[in-house]
Amino acid sequence: MNILLRSARIIDKNSRYHNQVTDILIQNGIIVKIGKKLELPKNCKEIELDNLHVSNGWFDSSVSLGEPGYEERETLVHGLQVAAKSGFTKIALNPNTNPFIDNKSAVEFLIQKSTDSAVSLYPIANLTQKAAGKEMAELYDMQNSGAIAFGDYNKPVDNVNLLKIALLYAQNFEGLVLSFPQDGNIGTHGLVNESENTTRLGLNSTPNLSEELQVSRDLSVLEYTGGKLHIPTISTSKSVQLIKDAKKKGLDVTCSVSAHHIYLTDDEIKSFDTNYKVSPPLRSEKDIKSMVKGINDGTIDMIVSDHNPIDIENKNVEFENGVNGTIGLESLLGSIGKKLDLDQVIVCLTENPCKRFNLPISIIDEGEKADLTLFDPALEYIFENEHILSKSKNSAFLGKGLKGKAYGIYAKKKLVLN
Repeated sequence: MNILLRSARIIDKNSRYHNQVTDILIQNGIIVKIGKKLELPKNCKEIELDNLHVSNGWFDSSVSLGEPGYEERETLVHGLQVAAKSGFTKIALNPNTNPFIDNKSAVEFLIQKSTDSAVSLYPIANLTQKAAGKEMAELYDMQNSGAIAFGDYNKPVDNVNLLKIALLYAQNFEGLVLSFPQDGNIGTHGLVNESENTTRLGLNSTPNLSEELQVSRDLSVLEYTGGKLHIPTISTSKSVQLIKDAKKKGLDVTCSVSAHHIYLTDDEIKSFDTNYKVSPPLRSEKDIKSMVKGINDGTIDMIVSDHNPIDIENKNVEFENGVNGTIGLESLLGSIGKKLDLDQVIVCLTENPCKRFNLPISIIDEGEKADLTLFDPALEYIFENEHILSKSKNSAFLGKGLKGKAYGIYAKKKLVLN
C-alpha cells in the first residue's frame, strides 16, 4: 500500500528530520520523499491524524500470546493484530506455550504461522528442555531456525552450573541467554511484594532480596564465563544498581522493565484484584523511582509490556489461585507517558532492543525501508474495556489515567490502524 502521511512529527534521534513536522510519502514500502506539503500521487492513500507522531517501528521483547496450547487466551493471528494496532512492528514471543518452544520445529512453526502479518514475530526459545531447568535445549539448532534468544519464561535458572554452561556454549554462535531475576528458593511461592501492605493482608510475599540475590549471582557467573546475558523485567532499586555496576565493569549485560512496574505500586493489591497479580510482583514507589532513573541514565535498556493474556477462568478466582500476568500491549505507551521523556521512551522501544536482539535498526530518511509506528503521545484518557483489543481482558490498567496512544503501524508494505 502506498500512503502519504500528512503533518507528522518525526521522532528519531538518528534522523536528520528528528522532531520536524513534515509529510512522508511511502511507495512500495520505501520512504520516497519527506517534505512540506507534498503532492498526493495517484493510487496513494492520504493519512491525516490528530497530533500525529511517527517513529521507527516499536519492538516489544517480552510478549506472550498463548498459541500453541492456550488458544483460549490468545491466538497468534489475532495477537499479532493486537500488537499492530498497539504500535508494534516487531515482537519477541516468549516460550509461554504448550508444547514448549524447545526444538527447531517449534520455532519454525511460530515463524511460518506469522508470515502474513504486518508484525514480525521473533521467537524466544526455551533455554532448557520442557522448561524444566535440568537439561539444555537445542540452542544452536533453534537459533539457526530463527530463535533470537533463550530463556524459560518467568522461571529462574536455579541450577547455577547450567547457567554457566549455557553462557559458555552460546558464545560459539553469539547466542543471547535470558535469566529471570528470582531466586527459586526464596520467591517461588510468594504472591505479592514483601511490604507493610502484604503483612496486613496476610499474603505470602516475595521480598526484593529474592530478585537481588539472583541478579547478583547471574552477574557473578557472567563475569566468570563471558558471553551475553539479558535480565528481563527487573523490579527493584538494588537490581538497577547491580546492573549499573556490572556495566561499568564491562560485562555484556542488558535488562528490561515492564510498563506496569513503572506505573503501579503494591498499594493496588489492597483490592485483591488478580489483574494486579504479576511476576515479579508490583513493588514500592521507591522502586518505581529507581526504574525511571535507570531508564534515564541508560542502565535499563528497554521497556516491555510483558503482555500475558490469561483467560477469565484463571483470573476470576481467589487471589491465591489466580495465574500471574497482565495484558499490556494496548496500554504500554499510555502507562509510561507521564513518567518518561518521549525521546528516551522511543530509544527503549526501538534502537536499544533491536541492537540487543541483533535485529535491523531503521532510520527515518528518504530511500529507507518504511517500518513505522504512528501515535499521539499527548492524548489523555481513562483506560476502559473498550480500549482492550486482546481476547483476554486481564489488564492491570483498567480505570487508570493514561497519556499517549498508538494509532497503528506501517510495516511490510501494510498499513494497520486502530
